[in-house]
Amino acid sequence: MFKWTPDQELLMKTVSDFARAKLAPQAESLDEQEGFNEPAFRMMGSLGLLGITAKEKFGGAGLGCLEATFVMEKLAEACASTTLSYLAHSILCVNNLHENGSDVQKEKYLPSLIQGSKIGGMAMTEPSAGSDALGMKTTAIKKGNKYLLNGTKMFITNGPIGDLFIVYGRTGEGRKDISTFIVEKEFPGFKVGKKLKKLGMRASPTSELIFENCEVPESNRIGRENDSIAHMMRNLNIERITISGISLGIASVCLSYSTQYARERSQFGKPISDFQMIQERIANMATELDAGRALVYTAARAYDNGEREMTLGSKSKLFTATLATRAGLDAIQILGGYGYMKEYPVERYMRDAKLMEIGAGTNEVMRIIIAKALLGDEVE
Repeated sequence: MFKWTPDQELLMKTVSDFARAKLAPQAESLDEQEGFNEPAFRMMGSLGLLGITAKEKFGGAGLGCLEATFVMEKLAEACASTTLSYLAHSILCVNNLHENGSDVQKEKYLPSLIQGSKIGGMAMTEPSAGSDALGMKTTAIKKGNKYLLNGTKMFITNGPIGDLFIVYGRTGEGRKDISTFIVEKEFPGFKVGKKLKKLGMRASPTSELIFENCEVPESNRIGRENDSIAHMMRNLNIERITISGISLGIASVCLSYSTQYARERSQFGKPISDFQMIQERIANMATELDAGRALVYTAARAYDNGEREMTLGSKSKLFTATLATRAGLDAIQILGGYGYMKEYPVERYMRDAKLMEIGAGTNEVMRIIIAKALLGDEVE
């Protein structure tokens, strides 16, 4: 469908081989234990994946949204949970800091994040502010050469394991008076709340983060005070495109498992692949997967070409999130009773897929963004 360069094809093969060897064998047990594949995550640093969009002078790979997206797809084919933690680190933290931080901040924090000696995340969502990100209540009050952060962030990927976080806080009375801070886990007043138990993505640790007069040096504010809406929107755009790669990976492995099972399973004296209702599900899954790839990789290439129009990311995320969930459900249906059992992985694919319709903006919010853009209304 797309013509890849030799370097891109080599990257795809390298990531696919790594995912099959280091992620896939652990996916089932880590899902059951709600664990985290830390050894494999650290190895991603040596492969150049943890700073995939960062410049080489900071230790990054210097690649674009396109490469980051197909890395997400290939990793997610093996373990969507680990890929979600990878996205939180490489896009929500590293890319955010690389795009919006000062040179001093980049030089201080990026090398360890890109090498994998530190794990990062991003904290925006709050208990009462999810889809309405600008409704956040966490405050950052300047006291001398420090800010005191107070509030709680919720559903934070990598919360229990992270060493530092990009944190958004309110620094003024206006709805858009938001600033961004780099918060290290050792800062006084910072605590990790309870680890959250989840339906899916169980091998990607999630928790609340609590700030009680958390002391953050002024030098750790990213950009100017009250000027983080642009940061937020830029990173949400690339997040929505790249997270679509995870949805593609889930849908792809669901299709692969479904076709394999349909060929091998017999009922009424013939393979179930001969039944038209099975063929219909598989054909629809394959068609929607190709359509999703066309949309997502078009959006990723547009992003890399400087076209940052927000609805492309929203359309990509909406379409592929719906596709992934439907593919998971169809795979379970094709496998029948076996699909419902934990001994078979398709039930995990379906559970993991459901988050794609919620995280990084719900399907409903994606539709609002797309519709408002078409109608000429301002999108917050």
